[in-house]
Amino acid sequence: MTVRRALLVTHTGRRDIAVRAKAIVDCMRCAGFEVYAVPEEAAELGLDGLSSTDTACESGEVELVLALGGDGTFLRAAELARPMGAPLLGINLGQVGFLAEAEISDVEHAVTRLARGDYAVEERLTVEAIVEHDGAELGRDWALNETTVEKGRPARMLEVLIEIDGRRLSRYGCDGVVFATPSGSTAHAMSAGGPVVWPQVEALLLVPLSPHALFHRPLVVAPTSTITVTIEPDAPPAVLTSDGRRSIELPPGATITVRRGDRPVRLVRLTDRPFTDRLVAKLSLPVDGWRGHRL
Repeated sequence: MTVRRALLVTHTGRRDIAVRAKAIVDCMRCAGFEVYAVPEEAAELGLDGLSSTDTACESGEVELVLALGGDGTFLRAAELARPMGAPLLGINLGQVGFLAEAEISDVEHAVTRLARGDYAVEERLTVEAIVEHDGAELGRDWALNETTVEKGRPARMLEVLIEIDGRRLSRYGCDGVVFATPSGSTAHAMSAGGPVVWPQVEALLLVPLSPHALFHRPLVVAPTSTITVTIEPDAPPAVLTSDGRRSIELPPGATITVRRGDRPVRLVRLTDRPFTDRLVAKLSLPVDGWRGHRL
């Protein structure tokens, strides 16, 4: 008999997380799954029936990854799900939970669907960034939502040169630049004035942060394009951050090459709900008009 394994990733900082996690573990076990957690989370939750091991993750034997929390927890779970190729289901405990597919109140129904295999899998484009300086690679990282290049000193502006597919586009001063995927278009990029892009669209976004330039519009480029940002040699140090979780220090003169990631993140979809409905619900958009009456 094939053993079905699921990995549970939680927001362990919440006071109610052990109770919430126990409900999910019990449901998953009743449905025939062995449930795992990374060791530090398993120890903090202290739940019977929750296995603490990295072996299943390393061997790629995990069928599903469950993220219990908000979007931050979801992005952390994506770090584990992506290399395994396992579908990821977000169960929202946060304020918005834009990436989550289910609410905590829907857990029993969601687990029943998972056990039957009654769900679809949607692949989400990722973005990769490679950092180089003086001909040497300093590091590389990937992101599901966005990679940002931001100044390291609040008092000074960051001077950058932007190139698209090897052709110079513009040079300007700014607080930074956001390189986002369609999934991340509703996150940092949107708060900086970038467009909302439907997840089914394959594209990369470039959104300047507080630019001091005549031309500073957000850009939507082809998924096959390569974007390069070079930090001017006399600019202050900067930092590259991926999904708000991992960072690489950027010295003056560094070059960051941004392109489509070589591997997507696979998301569980329990309904065929249009993205428009998700956008309205998650952002509480006033479909009856800003003034409270129908147009």
